Order: sequence, then structure tokens, then C-alpha cells
Amino acid sequence: MSDIRLGFDLTIEQSQKLVMTPELIQAIQILQFSTQELDAFVQEQLLVNPVLEQDQERETPESAAVTNGGEGEKLDWKEFIRNGSYDDISYKGYRDRDEERPDAFERYVTNEVTLPEHLMFQYQFATVDKGCRRVGKYIIESLDENGYMTSSVEEIAKATGVREEKVCEALDIIHGFDPAGVGARNLAECLRLQLEAKNALTPQMDEIIRKHLEDIANNRLAAVAKDTGMTVLEVQEAADVIRTLEPKPGRQFASEMETKYVIPDVIVEKVDDEYVVMINESSTPRLTVSSYYRSLLGKADKDQQLADYLSERVSSANWLIKSIEQRKHTIFNVVSAVVKYQKDFFDNGSKYLKTLTLKDIAEELGIHESTVSRSINGKYLQCPRGVFEIKYFFSAGVSDDVGEGVSSNSIKEFIKEIVEGEDKHKPYSDQTMVEILKDKGFNISRRTVAKYRDELGILSSSKRKRY
Repeated sequence: MSDIRLGFDLTIEQSQKLVMTPELIQAIQILQFSTQELDAFVQEQLLVNPVLEQDQERETPESAAVTNGGEGEKLDWKEFIRNGSYDDISYKGYRDRDEERPDAFERYVTNEVTLPEHLMFQYQFATVDKGCRRVGKYIIESLDENGYMTSSVEEIAKATGVREEKVCEALDIIHGFDPAGVGARNLAECLRLQLEAKNALTPQMDEIIRKHLEDIANNRLAAVAKDTGMTVLEVQEAADVIRTLEPKPGRQFASEMETKYVIPDVIVEKVDDEYVVMINESSTPRLTVSSYYRSLLGKADKDQQLADYLSERVSSANWLIKSIEQRKHTIFNVVSAVVKYQKDFFDNGSKYLKTLTLKDIAEELGIHESTVSRSINGKYLQCPRGVFEIKYFFSAGVSDDVGEGVSSNSIKEFIKEIVEGEDKHKPYSDQTMVEILKDKGFNISRRTVAKYRDELGILSSSKRKRY
């Protein structure tokens, strides 16, 4: 039996590990923020750090740089304020020439009318008694965002303390309002109301809507024709009319929820034969250190507590400004690499989008894939072809006949083009589209074609067929 020795040994080991300081965590968060999230974060920091100030007026050179000595060098806040170093740290927003004009009304967003407002405007002119008016107001306010009733007649009668006949009376009035179909209790009633408004609700149309909406949706026209005694062509013509109707009449009006607008983080413009990448400065907060704190220098020299407080606040403000500046540089570098790689897209359109991964750009720039991911998260690019989420340019794909990667988005464009050019009486099956794509140099399976077709919202060949 061997002896077992118990004891303690003292050893020295050298290892490397990444320490996530609060400042580093903040820099990572700032890079990942979308424009709206960054703005919200900056507004929060303006509240908690009195040294920070948002510069709305002063313009500074676009290539302002922020330095703070070495990584471990402590910021001399007194020298920082005395020299006005913060004057070099701000962000020049893009100013449209129209902003110089006091009458640039295009800069203002109109207050869009909501569905309840639109209906109440009409209801005030309706000839109804006081009780019916109160019930009508209740119905209008209870409609969902698509214009449908969310409560039954019985529930409304109970809530308003009136007879069900009075609720039906108010509802009939609302059914005559614009947009046609509003106040319906289901899809069939919504479609019938719209046809009634057009004096186009024939007995055949009424029967199709009541009994065969699912068949129409699945293009089972022969089954509908057999059940109704109509010809297939007559059913198809009726289906065409039904498809022109609005299934959600309320969605054309402004939502009462907050409307969020896409602000492009990057603008790409074509100059001669090259594409120039520019950071949209108006999407980036412009921050400085408040000049008010210059006046505290005299007191701070004699008050160590105040000096320590100002030093901490100024260091925090300086780090935030540096992080925002670094965010701009990283986004600029990533998008520049993307534009260079996807030049065929910018020249010729979506069909020429190449397959691109985070790893490709990370290796090109010598940064980590997670950095690329954070820099494109929730960010948008504006170019002559429109506004795109930067993620749009990253996608897997297939190889063409010369071995080059072709983006899945590019394949989708080809599928869309094939369907648009097909004979509607004999639409292409998924397998036929596989063969067509193969002739174009793309080897792709039928299952993949079906997947891309579904993602494009294109129906199967049996549902696309016209008679």
C-alpha cells in the first residue's frame, strides 16, 4: 500500500485574463446601442452627471480627436478645464440647408389622425339621441387598431346600461362610416360591409364570403364553383374583387402608440465611380464639458472634496465622449469594408448581393466577430438604392457555377423575378424553379426554393394558378 501525503504547497502562477471594468462594459454597450437607445442613454447621463452638456449650437471640426495620454494615465481635470480641451470633443451634426430658413415647414411632422378621432368626427354629425350617442362613443373607443369590435353587443349593452337594440342601432350608424368595414365583428362582416358600400354585394358574393373564404384563400376555386353552381371563371372574378378589399380598415390611420422613425447611422454616396461612406453626424449626440465648471476652479483649488468630485465627474464624462467617438470610428470602418465587398450590389441591385459573414469583416479589419456584430446591431445605412439595415448585407448563400458566393437575398430576388415573369395559368412549381436557377448557374435544392418562396410571401404554384 502506498503512503498518502496530505499538506499545503505555495506556488506562484502567471496567467492572463480580461478584466471587464465598468468603463469597458459601458464602451461595449455604447457600441451595441441603436441610435434611439444611445440617445436615451445620453439623456440619462446628462441627468446624473452635471459636468456633461449637450452642444446644440456650436460647430466644430469633423475630425475631432480625443486623447487622454496612456491607458493608465490619470486625467488632469484642472488642466483639462483650464485649457478648454473639451472644446475639441463634440459632434458636428449634419445640417440641411433648409434648416437655415425660418419657414422650413418640411422639418415638422404632422399630427396624424387616429381612427377613434376620425370616427368621432363623423359621429358628431349623426342624428342620434343622447343615449345612442353615448353607446356609439363607447363602441368607437373599444375598437382595436384594425377597426374591429372587441366586445359583443351583449357586453356593450351591459357596460353602458342600455338595451341591446340600442347598441345595434349605434353600431349600424358606425357601419356606414368611413373607412368602410369599420366596426365589423369578424372578417366576413368586414368584407360584406365594404361590398355594400360599393353596391356590389350580390347573392353570389354573399354566399362566397359566408361559406368559402378559406377556399378562396387557398385558391380552391373548382370546389367553390361546384358548391355554388358558378363557373370557375366567375368564381375567380369574384375572388379578384374580394382580394381588392381591405381586411384591416383601421390600419391606414395613425397608431396611438409612439411612432418610431429609422434614422440612418451611415450615409453612402456615389462620387464619380467610388462609394463614399459618411457617418450621419445628426444621429450622434454632441457632448462637451459644461463651461460653467470653469468658474469652480478657484473654489476647487481650496476644497479637496469638490476637487475629487469634479475629477470623478469629468473623467466619467471624458470616457463617455471617447466611447461615442470610438463607436463612430468602428461603425465607419465596418461599413466601409461592407461597401467595398458589396460594390456589385450598390452598382447593380439586390440580385448581385454576395454572401458575407461576420468573420469575413472581422478578419479584414483585425477585430473580433462580436465587435462587428455589435457595430451593426440595430444600425441602418442610407444609399442611392434606399435605406437598409446593415444586417441585410450579411447573409449565407450558395455558390454559383464559378465558385463565388451568392447571398440568399440575391437568390430571393431571382425567385421573385421568375414568379413575376411566369405564365399565370401555368405557374412554375418549386422543382421547375430549381431547374431555372440551375440554368442561371445556381445549384439549389427544391426545399431551399420553397423556404425562400415562403419568406418572400409567395404562394405555392397551386395557389398562384389563374383560370
